[in-house]
Amino acid sequence: MSEPMPAMTRPSVTDPSAAGPSVTDLSVTDPSVAGPSVAGPSAGELAQRAAALDAADELGKLRERFTLPEGVVYLDGNSLGALPVGVAAATADVVGRQWGELLIRSWDESGWWTAPGRVGDKIAPLIGAAPGQVTVGDSTSVNLFKALVGAARLADPSRTRLLVDASTFPTDGYIAASAARMTGLTVEPVDPSRAAAAMGADTAVVLLNHVDYRTGRLHDLPALTRAARAAGAVTLWDLCHSAGALPVGVDENAVDLAVGCTYKYLNGGPGSPAYLYIAERHQAAFDSPLPGWNGHADPFAMTAEYVPAAGAARARVGTPDILSMLALESALDAWDGVAIESVRAKSLALTDFFLECVAAYVPAGTVEPVTPEEHARRGSQVSLRTANAREVMTELVARGVIGDFRAPDVLRFGFTPLYVGFADVERAARTLGHIFG
Repeated sequence: MSEPMPAMTRPSVTDPSAAGPSVTDLSVTDPSVAGPSVAGPSAGELAQRAAALDAADELGKLRERFTLPEGVVYLDGNSLGALPVGVAAATADVVGRQWGELLIRSWDESGWWTAPGRVGDKIAPLIGAAPGQVTVGDSTSVNLFKALVGAARLADPSRTRLLVDASTFPTDGYIAASAARMTGLTVEPVDPSRAAAAMGADTAVVLLNHVDYRTGRLHDLPALTRAARAAGAVTLWDLCHSAGALPVGVDENAVDLAVGCTYKYLNGGPGSPAYLYIAERHQAAFDSPLPGWNGHADPFAMTAEYVPAAGAARARVGTPDILSMLALESALDAWDGVAIESVRAKSLALTDFFLECVAAYVPAGTVEPVTPEEHARRGSQVSLRTANAREVMTELVARGVIGDFRAPDVLRFGFTPLYVGFADVERAARTLGHIFG
């Protein structure tokens, strides 16, 4: 999960130029585009490389599946994904025909009732899950609460500790504390790099983020899940910053439970419903703390006694949020024919190239990368630490390069391979260089 970018004020900068022309408009002999004088490739060389990389990019054509404003480099898809082209028409149909004409008949005739599982099955391949294990609905926070309490109820009742990623997104920590009060567990913050050593015979549940929202650090899901399984603990992964950006492999790695949002790399739209993964082996025993009528085995019997539905559907609570649910279903069409492995390969190439361009354009010592350099430890974002980060990001946005700011000093850039190209990357770094030049 991640919060909106705070309001910012524009800084005083040395270069009064606006966002600048696109790469295709640049003259490679024009020194005004070179940025600060540093050793390494020139602006023209980097622009030419970007053009060559874009020409060879097998995913480049996927940008046509999205609606993006002209002249804008969008590097904030790790907060809100771009609009897929089919969503507006699909949503209009849901409102105008399915709701406006069919009315309540659409629960059956338009498939509204089955949407949580149907959309879950469209998300499942993107996180490496077989069908029938993902249900969509509610927010990430609500799903996290359900999953945490459910995990505690799956765990050995003699165990007392709930390990929580110490650098987690704040809401995860808040909900973990509440779930701990409800279940009698004790929360213990832990650095994911030391989490395996912290797991023991008294560890009930382990809650970790696959990718750190602030730094872009990728944690070792396979190894940490193995360690938790060896310790007898139940694993719960927050996939908000990895699903749709890199392979997750929840089934392959025997993850127990996972949650994630759909409005980042999955491009579901603002406030689109989140998802909950319940491994098939745990579904019969999963005991949700929010037993709603929608998760009942016979919802329309309206009985006083709650009997949970079979499968992941038992995690459903209230009436599905159909408008945003079906917008998400349409948005997921952008993934048709796309292999997540190809997305990961491009993500690493984009972030590598961005770091190279930053090194070439930005004066040495001005910014400090806080995202790990190693591919095995990097998500699909690059975070740079710098003074006056809030003001710098405001100026970048004013020049048509949209990233975001995280207090107190982090510039954060998310790279969504379905619609971000190498020319975007070069322009973003060059614009950053102009601001510091």
